[in-house]
Amino acid sequence: MGEIVITDRAVRVVVTGAGGFIGGNLVARLRSQGYKRIRAVDVKPIEEWYRRFNDVESICLDLNLKENCEMAAEGASDVYNLAANMGGMGFIEHNKALCMLSVLINTHMLQAAVKHGVKRYFYSSSACVYNGDKQKTFEAPSLKEEDAYPALAEDGYGWEKLFSERMCRHFREDFGLYTRVARFHNVYGPWGTWYGGREKAPAAICRKVIEAKLSGSHEIEIWGSGQQTRSFMFIDDCLKGIDLIMQSDIVEPINLGSSEAVTINQLVELAEEIAGVKLKRKYDLAAPKGVNGRNSDNTLIKKHLNWQPNTSLRAGLEKTYRWIYDQYLARERGEAGVVRDAVAAR
Repeated sequence: MGEIVITDRAVRVVVTGAGGFIGGNLVARLRSQGYKRIRAVDVKPIEEWYRRFNDVESICLDLNLKENCEMAAEGASDVYNLAANMGGMGFIEHNKALCMLSVLINTHMLQAAVKHGVKRYFYSSSACVYNGDKQKTFEAPSLKEEDAYPALAEDGYGWEKLFSERMCRHFREDFGLYTRVARFHNVYGPWGTWYGGREKAPAAICRKVIEAKLSGSHEIEIWGSGQQTRSFMFIDDCLKGIDLIMQSDIVEPINLGSSEAVTINQLVELAEEIAGVKLKRKYDLAAPKGVNGRNSDNTLIKKHLNWQPNTSLRAGLEKTYRWIYDQYLARERGEAGVVRDAVAAR
Protein backbone atom coordinates (compact mmCIF):
# COMPACT_ATOMS: atom_id res chain seq x y z
CA MET A 1 0.00 0.00 0.00
CA GLY A 2 1.35 3.41 -0.95
CA GLU A 3 1.98 6.46 1.09
CA ILE A 4 -0.88 8.68 2.25
CA VAL A 5 0.23 12.15 3.30
CA ILE A 6 -2.30 14.24 5.20
CA THR A 7 -1.72 17.93 4.50
CA ASP A 8 -5.11 19.21 5.66
CA ARG A 9 -4.57 20.40 9.22
CA ALA A 10 -8.36 20.67 9.65
CA VAL A 11 -8.81 16.87 9.79
CA ARG A 12 -9.53 15.29 13.15
CA VAL A 13 -6.55 13.54 14.71
CA VAL A 14 -7.00 11.19 17.65
CA VAL A 15 -4.27 10.43 20.20
CA THR A 16 -4.98 7.66 22.69
CA GLY A 17 -2.90 7.49 25.85
CA ALA A 18 -2.81 11.29 25.66
CA GLY A 19 -2.68 11.67 29.43
CA GLY A 20 0.66 9.89 29.52
CA PHE A 21 4.20 10.83 28.66
CA ILE A 22 4.57 10.17 24.93
CA GLY A 23 0.91 10.80 24.16
CA GLY A 24 0.88 14.17 25.89
CA ASN A 25 4.02 15.26 24.10
CA LEU A 26 2.58 14.05 20.79
CA VAL A 27 -0.53 16.19 21.30
CA ALA A 28 1.74 19.18 21.94
CA ARG A 29 3.66 18.48 18.71
CA LEU A 30 0.49 18.12 16.64
CA ARG A 31 -0.72 21.47 17.99
CA SER A 32 2.59 23.07 17.03
CA GLN A 33 2.20 21.64 13.53
CA GLY A 34 -1.08 23.45 13.13
CA TYR A 35 -3.63 20.69 13.67
CA LYS A 36 -6.86 22.31 14.87
CA ARG A 37 -9.07 19.31 15.59
CA ILE A 38 -7.27 17.05 18.05
CA ARG A 39 -9.09 14.55 20.21
CA ALA A 40 -7.03 13.40 23.19
CA VAL A 41 -8.18 10.27 25.04
CA ASP A 42 -6.97 8.57 28.22
CA VAL A 43 -8.40 6.45 31.02
CA LYS A 44 -6.92 8.69 33.71
CA PRO A 45 -9.00 11.56 35.09
CA ILE A 46 -8.17 14.63 33.03
CA GLU A 47 -6.76 16.51 36.01
CA GLU A 48 -4.06 13.81 36.27
CA TRP A 49 -2.86 14.13 32.67
CA TYR A 50 0.74 15.26 32.23
CA ARG A 51 -0.10 17.77 29.51
CA ARG A 52 -3.48 19.33 28.89
CA PHE A 53 -4.58 22.02 26.47
CA ASN A 54 -7.69 24.17 26.44
CA ASP A 55 -8.01 24.01 22.65
CA VAL A 56 -7.87 20.20 22.50
CA GLU A 57 -10.91 17.93 22.88
CA SER A 58 -9.89 15.91 25.94
CA ILE A 59 -11.94 12.86 26.91
CA CYS A 60 -11.62 10.37 29.76
CA LEU A 61 -12.50 6.92 28.34
CA ASP A 62 -11.62 3.33 29.20
CA LEU A 63 -10.48 2.02 25.83
CA ASN A 64 -10.61 -1.58 26.98
CA LEU A 65 -14.32 -1.22 26.09
CA LYS A 66 -15.27 -1.47 22.44
CA GLU A 67 -17.99 1.18 22.59
CA ASN A 68 -15.51 3.71 23.97
CA CYS A 69 -13.06 2.98 21.14
CA GLU A 70 -15.84 3.64 18.64
CA MET A 71 -16.57 6.94 20.37
CA ALA A 72 -12.88 7.87 20.23
CA ALA A 73 -12.47 7.02 16.53
CA GLU A 74 -15.69 8.59 15.24
CA GLY A 75 -14.98 11.26 12.64
CA ALA A 76 -11.21 10.73 12.79
CA SER A 77 -8.81 10.76 9.85
CA ASP A 78 -5.66 9.78 11.77
CA VAL A 79 -5.37 7.65 14.93
CA TYR A 80 -2.22 7.41 17.01
CA ASN A 81 -2.74 4.53 19.43
CA LEU A 82 -0.37 4.92 22.36
CA ALA A 83 -2.74 3.67 25.05
CA ALA A 84 -1.50 0.70 27.11
CA ASN A 85 -0.93 -0.54 30.62
CA MET A 86 2.80 -0.13 31.00
CA GLY A 87 5.67 1.27 33.02
CA GLY A 88 9.24 0.49 33.95
CA MET A 89 10.59 -2.99 34.69
CA GLY A 90 9.19 -2.96 38.22
CA PHE A 91 5.67 -2.46 36.88
CA ILE A 92 5.68 -4.80 33.90
CA GLU A 93 7.38 -7.57 35.87
CA HIS A 94 4.61 -7.60 38.48
CA ASN A 95 1.61 -6.81 36.26
CA LYS A 96 1.84 -9.27 33.37
CA ALA A 97 -1.89 -9.95 33.09
CA LEU A 98 -2.74 -6.27 33.22
CA CYS A 99 -0.17 -5.53 30.51
CA MET A 100 -1.55 -8.28 28.29
CA LEU A 101 -5.09 -6.95 28.66
CA SER A 102 -3.98 -3.96 26.57
CA VAL A 103 -4.64 -6.26 23.61
CA LEU A 104 -8.27 -5.23 24.03
CA ILE A 105 -7.38 -1.59 23.41
CA ASN A 106 -5.60 -2.12 20.11
CA THR A 107 -8.08 -4.73 18.88
CA HIS A 108 -11.07 -2.50 19.58
CA MET A 109 -9.34 0.59 18.21
CA LEU A 110 -8.51 -1.22 14.96
CA GLN A 111 -12.12 -2.34 14.62
CA ALA A 112 -13.34 1.18 15.31
CA ALA A 113 -10.87 2.61 12.78
CA VAL A 114 -12.25 0.36 10.04
CA LYS A 115 -15.85 1.09 11.01
CA HIS A 116 -15.37 4.87 10.94
CA GLY A 117 -13.19 5.02 7.83
CA VAL A 118 -9.97 6.18 9.50
CA LYS A 119 -7.34 7.00 6.85
CA ARG A 120 -4.15 6.27 8.83
CA TYR A 121 -3.44 4.30 12.01
CA PHE A 122 -0.23 4.37 14.05
CA TYR A 123 0.57 1.77 16.70
CA SER A 124 3.29 2.15 19.31
CA SER A 125 5.04 -1.16 19.86
CA SER A 126 8.15 -1.85 21.94
CA ALA A 127 11.62 -3.37 21.88
CA CYS A 128 10.18 -5.81 24.44
CA VAL A 129 8.92 -7.85 21.46
CA TYR A 130 12.44 -9.09 20.74
CA ASN A 131 13.55 -12.67 21.33
CA GLY A 132 14.96 -12.94 24.85
CA ASP A 133 17.59 -15.48 23.80
CA LYS A 134 19.23 -12.74 21.71
CA GLN A 135 19.58 -10.45 24.76
CA LYS A 136 21.49 -12.56 27.28
CA THR A 137 24.85 -10.82 26.88
CA PHE A 138 25.81 -7.48 28.45
CA GLU A 139 27.42 -6.48 25.16
CA ALA A 140 24.25 -4.63 24.03
CA PRO A 141 23.38 -6.64 20.93
CA SER A 142 21.91 -4.41 18.23
CA LEU A 143 18.52 -5.91 17.49
CA LYS A 144 17.32 -6.00 13.90
CA GLU A 145 13.61 -6.01 13.14
CA GLU A 146 13.86 -9.65 12.04
CA ASP A 147 15.10 -10.62 15.52
CA ALA A 148 11.54 -10.61 16.87
CA TYR A 149 11.15 -14.07 15.35
CA PRO A 150 11.20 -16.89 16.28
CA ALA A 151 9.10 -15.29 18.99
CA LEU A 152 10.26 -15.24 22.60
CA ALA A 153 9.08 -11.82 23.72
CA GLU A 154 9.21 -10.22 27.18
CA ASP A 155 6.68 -12.13 29.25
CA GLY A 156 3.38 -10.29 29.44
CA TYR A 157 4.00 -6.83 28.01
CA GLY A 158 6.20 -7.96 25.12
CA TRP A 159 3.82 -10.70 23.99
CA GLU A 160 0.91 -8.26 23.94
CA LYS A 161 2.90 -5.85 21.78
CA LEU A 162 3.95 -8.59 19.37
CA PHE A 163 0.38 -9.85 18.99
CA SER A 164 -0.90 -6.32 18.45
CA GLU A 165 1.72 -5.77 15.74
CA ARG A 166 0.28 -8.78 13.93
CA MET A 167 -3.23 -7.41 14.33
CA CYS A 168 -2.15 -4.20 12.62
CA ARG A 169 -0.61 -6.21 9.81
CA HIS A 170 -3.72 -8.28 9.21
CA PHE A 171 -6.07 -5.30 9.39
CA ARG A 172 -3.91 -3.75 6.67
CA GLU A 173 -3.97 -6.91 4.58
CA ASP A 174 -7.62 -7.87 5.13
CA PHE A 175 -9.37 -4.50 5.42
CA GLY A 176 -7.02 -2.12 3.61
CA LEU A 177 -6.40 -0.05 6.73
CA TYR A 178 -3.24 2.08 6.44
CA THR A 179 -1.20 0.97 9.49
CA ARG A 180 2.26 1.95 10.66
CA VAL A 181 4.10 0.36 13.60
CA ALA A 182 7.18 1.60 15.47
CA ARG A 183 9.10 -0.37 18.09
CA PHE A 184 10.06 2.17 20.74
CA HIS A 185 13.35 1.73 22.60
CA ASN A 186 13.19 3.30 26.09
CA VAL A 187 11.75 6.75 25.49
CA TYR A 188 12.54 9.40 28.13
CA GLY A 189 12.31 13.14 28.67
CA PRO A 190 10.29 15.86 30.44
CA TRP A 191 6.53 15.61 31.08
CA GLY A 192 6.63 11.96 32.10
CA THR A 193 6.31 9.66 35.09
CA TRP A 194 9.22 10.15 37.49
CA TYR A 195 7.99 8.53 40.72
CA GLY A 196 5.37 6.07 41.96
CA GLY A 197 6.53 2.79 40.40
CA ARG A 198 5.76 3.22 36.69
CA GLU A 199 8.74 5.40 35.85
CA LYS A 200 11.48 4.09 33.57
CA ALA A 201 15.22 3.97 34.28
CA PRO A 202 16.31 7.51 33.22
CA ALA A 203 13.56 9.19 35.25
CA ALA A 204 14.02 6.85 38.21
CA ILE A 205 17.76 7.45 38.29
CA CYS A 206 17.36 11.22 37.98
CA ARG A 207 14.92 11.16 40.91
CA LYS A 208 17.18 8.95 43.02
CA VAL A 209 20.18 11.21 42.38
CA ILE A 210 18.13 14.28 43.29
CA GLU A 211 16.90 12.59 46.49
CA ALA A 212 20.42 11.52 47.45
CA LYS A 213 21.81 14.98 46.81
CA LEU A 214 19.11 16.96 48.61
CA SER A 215 18.84 14.57 51.56
CA GLY A 216 22.58 14.40 52.03
CA SER A 217 22.54 10.58 52.05
CA HIS A 218 24.83 10.42 48.98
CA GLU A 219 23.79 6.83 48.30
CA ILE A 220 21.81 5.41 45.38
CA GLU A 221 20.17 2.02 44.96
CA ILE A 222 20.56 0.43 41.54
CA TRP A 223 18.45 -2.49 40.37
CA GLY A 224 20.64 -5.35 39.22
CA SER A 225 24.40 -5.28 38.81
CA GLY A 226 24.46 -2.02 36.85
CA GLN A 227 26.11 -3.85 33.95
CA GLN A 228 22.84 -4.16 32.01
CA THR A 229 23.05 -2.26 28.71
CA ARG A 230 20.32 -0.22 27.05
CA SER A 231 19.82 2.63 24.63
CA PHE A 232 17.56 5.55 25.52
CA MET A 233 15.70 7.77 23.05
CA PHE A 234 14.88 11.38 23.86
CA ILE A 235 11.23 12.33 23.42
CA ASP A 236 11.88 14.91 20.67
CA ASP A 237 13.50 12.22 18.51
CA CYS A 238 10.62 9.86 19.22
CA LEU A 239 8.05 12.42 18.07
CA LYS A 240 9.94 13.20 14.88
CA GLY A 241 10.27 9.50 14.18
CA ILE A 242 6.55 8.92 14.66
CA ASP A 243 5.81 11.68 12.16
CA LEU A 244 8.27 10.36 9.57
CA ILE A 245 7.12 6.75 9.92
CA MET A 246 3.44 7.70 9.75
CA GLN A 247 4.06 9.47 6.43
CA SER A 248 6.34 6.77 4.99
CA ASP A 249 5.67 3.64 2.95
CA ILE A 250 7.17 1.41 5.68
CA VAL A 251 4.49 -1.22 6.27
CA GLU A 252 6.40 -3.57 8.59
CA PRO A 253 7.28 -2.78 12.23
CA ILE A 254 10.46 -0.73 12.45
CA ASN A 255 12.87 0.21 15.24
CA LEU A 256 12.56 3.69 16.65
CA GLY A 257 15.37 4.15 19.13
CA SER A 258 18.83 5.51 19.76
CA SER A 259 21.81 3.33 18.90
CA GLU A 260 23.91 4.91 21.70
CA ALA A 261 24.14 2.01 24.14
CA VAL A 262 25.24 2.54 27.76
CA THR A 263 25.32 0.47 30.91
CA ILE A 264 23.04 1.40 33.80
CA ASN A 265 26.19 2.32 35.71
CA GLN A 266 27.12 4.76 32.94
CA LEU A 267 23.61 6.21 33.04
CA VAL A 268 24.05 6.83 36.76
CA GLU A 269 27.43 8.46 36.11
CA LEU A 270 25.84 10.88 33.64
CA ALA A 271 23.14 11.82 36.16
CA GLU A 272 25.82 12.32 38.82
CA GLU A 273 27.79 14.62 36.51
CA ILE A 274 24.69 16.70 35.78
CA ALA A 275 23.90 16.92 39.51
CA GLY A 276 27.49 17.63 40.51
CA VAL A 277 27.65 14.78 43.02
CA LYS A 278 29.33 11.41 43.46
CA LEU A 279 27.23 8.76 45.17
CA LYS A 280 27.87 5.47 46.91
CA ARG A 281 26.17 2.67 45.00
CA LYS A 282 24.04 -0.05 46.53
CA TYR A 283 23.07 -2.86 44.14
CA ASP A 284 19.80 -4.74 44.59
CA LEU A 285 20.43 -7.98 42.71
CA ALA A 286 16.93 -9.30 43.52
CA ALA A 287 15.11 -6.37 41.89
CA PRO A 288 13.51 -6.62 38.43
CA LYS A 289 16.16 -5.81 35.84
CA GLY A 290 14.96 -7.13 32.47
CA VAL A 291 17.27 -8.56 29.83
CA ASN A 292 21.02 -8.17 30.12
CA GLY A 293 21.60 -6.23 26.91
CA ARG A 294 19.54 -4.47 24.26
CA ASN A 295 20.28 -1.85 21.62
CA SER A 296 18.51 -0.56 18.52
CA ASP A 297 19.83 -1.55 15.11
CA ASN A 298 18.96 1.49 12.98
CA THR A 299 19.96 0.13 9.59
CA LEU A 300 16.41 0.08 8.24
CA ILE A 301 15.28 3.47 9.50
CA LYS A 302 18.43 5.07 8.07
CA LYS A 303 17.84 3.28 4.78
CA HIS A 304 14.15 4.20 4.45
CA LEU A 305 14.13 7.67 5.99
CA ASN A 306 17.77 8.79 5.83
CA TRP A 307 17.39 9.63 9.53
CA GLN A 308 17.74 8.11 12.98
CA PRO A 309 17.25 9.39 16.54
CA ASN A 310 20.37 11.42 17.27
CA THR A 311 19.96 13.44 20.48
CA SER A 312 22.91 12.51 22.70
CA LEU A 313 22.06 10.86 25.99
CA ARG A 314 24.00 13.56 27.85
CA ALA A 315 21.95 16.36 26.28
CA GLY A 316 18.60 14.64 26.70
CA LEU A 317 19.28 13.51 30.25
CA GLU A 318 20.27 17.00 31.33
CA LYS A 319 16.92 18.39 30.13
CA THR A 320 15.12 15.54 31.86
CA TYR A 321 17.05 16.00 35.10
CA ARG A 322 16.30 19.74 35.22
CA TRP A 323 12.59 19.13 34.69
CA ILE A 324 12.38 16.39 37.33
CA TYR A 325 14.37 18.57 39.75
CA ASP A 326 11.78 21.34 39.42
CA GLN A 327 8.93 18.86 39.80
CA TYR A 328 10.59 17.32 42.86
CA LEU A 329 10.95 20.67 44.59
CA ALA A 330 7.36 21.61 43.74
CA ARG A 331 6.13 18.34 45.21
CA GLU A 332 8.21 18.85 48.35
CA ARG A 333 6.55 22.24 48.75
CA GLY A 334 3.16 20.60 48.47
CA GLU A 335 2.42 22.10 45.06
CA ALA A 336 1.02 20.24 42.05
CA GLY A 337 3.66 17.84 40.79
CA VAL A 338 3.18 18.82 37.15
CA VAL A 339 2.63 22.21 35.54
CA ARG A 340 -0.38 22.04 33.23
CA ASP A 341 -2.94 23.95 31.19
CA ALA A 342 -2.03 27.52 30.26
CA VAL A 343 1.64 27.05 31.08
CA ALA A 344 1.84 23.85 29.03
CA ALA A 345 -0.07 25.42 26.17
CA ARG A 346 2.42 28.22 25.57
